[in-house]
Amino acid sequence: MVKAIAVFSGGLDSMLAAELIRRQNINVLCLTFTTPFFGAEKAQAAARQLNLPLTVEDITPQHLKMLKAPRYGYGKNMNPCIDCHILMLQEASKKMVATGADFIFTGEVLGQRPMSQGKQSLHVVAKNSGFPDYILRPLSAGLLEPIKAEREGIVDRLRLLSIQGRGRKEQMQMAIDFGIRDYAPPAGGCLLTDSMFTRRLRDLFTHQEDHDISDLELLKYGRHFRANDQGKIIVGRNNSDNEKLRGLSTDDDLVLFMADFPGPQVVVPHGIVTLLPLAASLCVRYSDAPADREANVICQHKKSSKTIQAKAANKEDCERWII
Repeated sequence: MVKAIAVFSGGLDSMLAAELIRRQNINVLCLTFTTPFFGAEKAQAAARQLNLPLTVEDITPQHLKMLKAPRYGYGKNMNPCIDCHILMLQEASKKMVATGADFIFTGEVLGQRPMSQGKQSLHVVAKNSGFPDYILRPLSAGLLEPIKAEREGIVDRLRLLSIQGRGRKEQMQMAIDFGIRDYAPPAGGCLLTDSMFTRRLRDLFTHQEDHDISDLELLKYGRHFRANDQGKIIVGRNNSDNEKLRGLSTDDDLVLFMADFPGPQVVVPHGIVTLLPLAASLCVRYSDAPADREANVICQHKKSSKTIQAKAANKEDCERWII
């Protein structure tokens, strides 16, 4: 039986592409990727709805290496869309070879995204994958050159589509026809398109050459402050942030919280002790403690705990230090 690898985001377009190929009596294996910047939840939900097998692969090391110097540059923020798509297709190509699949396909639509889905961009991505003659875009195939599987009749080109542009009316009608009722809204999902997150990421790359997955995960939560080049302080904004920061902090970090008033969880990654007074003042600043007098702050580090007194940081300083 003919087999194909679907590079599967879980969005409507990838669901429709998978259904189009499956309806040609082709065995479809969905493949999705995770990094600290995007996850597999949407793809997992979509694969369950379509009753298709899904493989999830973590490509964090390769992605981070690419992210720091993308050959084709960034989008509006730090989203290296073309290079990211190339990386995903390179990984999918490995899966195609390993499983003996006949081709790879994606849910990309010609002209839907100006940076990564113009005809030239699609060509560049396919070429750099190493297997340009094995990359099919079923939703726009009629507008593109046929690949090997089409020329050999493995895929019936006449049953593929010629969609282009940013409109979604045709896809939404197809979803109804295919009985696809639940699908995620377009775009979203990649933190590298978020301006606040990428500001923090640039700051991390600038100030900390060596960083681990925990450093990247911490970028997602709380307020981030950098008063000098010694290090960074993270202050929880709400109970959800506080819980996440508690879960991500380690014994090597400085962890602070209020002794006598409701307040934030504060983390100084990598336990830079010289930042303790400043971290304590930020803890008081964002707590319910009176702003005009000292309050007790508990500090934990390397399985030990102590209480220190601190006054709230000035509002002007906080605005200047925030990332």
